[in-house]
Amino acid sequence: MRVFLAGAAGAVGHPLVARLLAEGHTVVGTTRDEARARTLRAQGAEAAVLDAFDAAALRAAVLAAEPEVVIHQLTALPAQADPKLMAAALALTNRLRRETVPTLLSAATEAGARRAVVQSIAFVTRPDGRPVHDEDAPLYLDAPEQFRDNVAAVRDLEAATAGAAGIEGLVLRYGFYYGPGTWYAKDGTMGELIRKRRYPIIGSGEGRMSFVHLDDAVTATVRALDHGTPGVYNITDDTPATSREWVPEAARLLGAKAPRKVPAWLARRLAGDALVYYSTTLPGNANGRARAALNWAPRPWRDGFAEVFG
Repeated sequence: MRVFLAGAAGAVGHPLVARLLAEGHTVVGTTRDEARARTLRAQGAEAAVLDAFDAAALRAAVLAAEPEVVIHQLTALPAQADPKLMAAALALTNRLRRETVPTLLSAATEAGARRAVVQSIAFVTRPDGRPVHDEDAPLYLDAPEQFRDNVAAVRDLEAATAGAAGIEGLVLRYGFYYGPGTWYAKDGTMGELIRKRRYPIIGSGEGRMSFVHLDDAVTATVRALDHGTPGVYNITDDTPATSREWVPEAARLLGAKAPRKVPAWLARRLAGDALVYYSTTLPGNANGRARAALNWAPRPWRDGFAEVFG
């Protein structure tokens, strides 16, 4: 199968290229960087060097590739979660979601592609007292200002995917990635913060994180090439983890001291509403739709954490 992958050098894109090639697919991957293009070619993929915001260049690359399936994995998130970089990185990621998804879908339809698989995020549904949400829960469009535009950008990309004519659009709402090369790894930002006791349990610690190992996210993406019907799928593991569960477990595996506990009012004053929300209120995500439609079985986060942090 010929696959056009927009964002072939990112957190999911890089291992996804390797998996697609290993399974015998032909891959055309985009990157802005010629050095990364050489890496893609060395792997056995074709490379298209372009600025994704250049609609004409992106369209031309898709038409030249003549893909059966296009995959959108474009983000601008840094390798490490540096607070000084995050606001600009999130703003650019929101632009990528809004502006490049419609271009890619239009070009894919023009090129005769049958399917588009588009990256989204799972942790954007409005809290309503339920601990776990499925894909039909409403988006949190009135979220705290720090991440309100993230939710709006998700709304826009998902609407563009659902509304695309002449192509099957699947949205994969990934959970919080963990594993090598992510923030949630021994040498990742969260691993370092937990090791230094700088990632506390805030308030009740009842916020639920729906994790997904990077390898499992890649597997789900490959399955989406020819499994499932158009729609939205949560790509998360089976059991959302509360902050009071997963932070101490990561600390134990890292050989670190137990995390500190910080009242919500103090954390809000020091770090803002978003972090407090994630730690105290965030709903988890149900993955039953993806498990059934994609014939997919992610590892439990406790097992995965033992591999990654142990």
